[in-house]
Amino acid sequence: MKLQRKNRVRALAVGALAVSGALALTACGSDDASGSSGSGTSAKPASIKCEGKGKLLASGSSAQKNAMDVWVQNYSGVCKDTEINYQDPGSGAGITTFLQGQTAFAGSDSPLKPEEVEKSKKVCKDGGQAINLPMVGGPIAIGYHIPGVENLVLDAPTLAKIFDSEITNWNDAEIKKLNPDAKLPDLKIQAFHRSDDSGTTDNFTKYLKGAAPDAWKHEPAKTWEGKGGQAASGSAGVAAQVKQNAGAISYFELSYATAGKISTVKLNTGAKEPVEANVDNASKAIAEAKQVGKGNDLALKLNYTTKAEGAYPLTLVTYEIACDKGNKAETLAATKSFLTYTASADGQNALKALGYAPIPTEIVEKVRKTVASLS
Repeated sequence: MKLQRKNRVRALAVGALAVSGALALTACGSDDASGSSGSGTSAKPASIKCEGKGKLLASGSSAQKNAMDVWVQNYSGVCKDTEINYQDPGSGAGITTFLQGQTAFAGSDSPLKPEEVEKSKKVCKDGGQAINLPMVGGPIAIGYHIPGVENLVLDAPTLAKIFDSEITNWNDAEIKKLNPDAKLPDLKIQAFHRSDDSGTTDNFTKYLKGAAPDAWKHEPAKTWEGKGGQAASGSAGVAAQVKQNAGAISYFELSYATAGKISTVKLNTGAKEPVEANVDNASKAIAEAKQVGKGNDLALKLNYTTKAEGAYPLTLVTYEIACDKGNKAETLAATKSFLTYTASADGQNALKALGYAPIPTEIVEKVRKTVASLS
């Protein structure tokens, strides 16, 4: 049954992508690699330069799956000799597969740990190692299903208590205080978390730890550490549970909420007004990120405690992980070609219609230079 639910939500997402992907192609198809407007007659993004051929295997983050679907569709429509197969078992599984040498690159919603970088030196030849390339940004939506409640405001401490089974009913006094005008029912909270190792979980718990350290006692991790709750696999899996169960709440990338028509929480950050989970608000928060990776490693540190007006701090950045040197000769050209497209103005412009936030210019320009230097 769990697999059937996952497939139903994935079908919803794909249906939405068919429309938004077509819009993205129409919108960015006339742009050149710098994002300037052309004649509007070409359906081919100018930034796609076909290099290499054969099959390109990659896996990892489910949060970026909807973006990857459109990127692969756009790229494969131009580069007929390259077959790109991206699977989304989650960030942890994607990193594991990459470190076993089975994929050309991995997608992860968290940067590599030092021990993972060390392991990568066995896969990346010629003295190379794996690096983090930020490619997709966006809000982590808190989706909920409360009959009769269309606008729900929560803050970090309350979220921490909900997901740690400290608050168990929707008419709890702390939730009422944040929502004085809402008709909150006497209904049990069903908090769903990811069953798989997940970069989205890692980012969500980093937010809880960073913004509400007194309420969230667990260390951030890809594996769920909170007390109680129920589990489902992948972003599609937890989104399906929220859609189907009254009283449910969970966390997932915004496009799953959009595709499933799931209501999302506004965050009380201490700004004048609660902040909605949307692309523009996520971009404001990501713009405050600091690079903490060294050299070609472009790992970022997000500011989870921002009180800037309109900044939605519960965001994630998905990294494509590849070797800086020593990539497999048979996949190097296609990997560079594909990642050059995803980091281009065309590739990034295609994200917004899907509910993702393009990587800020200052950062993505570094990504483009680094992708060009892969060897």
